[in-house]
Amino acid sequence: MERTTRQRLAIRRALERLARPLSPQELLDEARQEVPAIGLATVYRAVRALVADGVVLAVELPGEPARYELAGSAHHHHFRCRSCDRVFEVAGCPPGLAALVPAGFELERHELVLYGRCGECRAA
Repeated sequence: MERTTRQRLAIRRALERLARPLSPQELLDEARQEVPAIGLATVYRAVRALVADGVVLAVELPGEPARYELAGSAHHHHFRCRSCDRVFEVAGCPPGLAALVPAGFELERHELVLYGRCGECRAA
């Protein structure tokens, strides 16, 4: 387990405050509220350590760099706003996913990403 630093604590609190998957740049912007001198390289190092400790998970969206969210939340999926590029958590699963699996196959896990416009962008 890595030691807790002000930077890691600021990143963790940023994830708690915004409660959605964040890009390294979003983490930097939020963490600077607590640690103004933090840099992007420090964010990457801190995130790598938090992932290794199991505190943070990487959210991989097809064709995009990873975003990061706190570990420990219930099973969920993601919604990516095509206007502002933010990613949000979506609780639950649509029913009937097992019916999509071809005969003779076994479903072990799944990921679902929804794309559209968030409420803020839609209202603008």
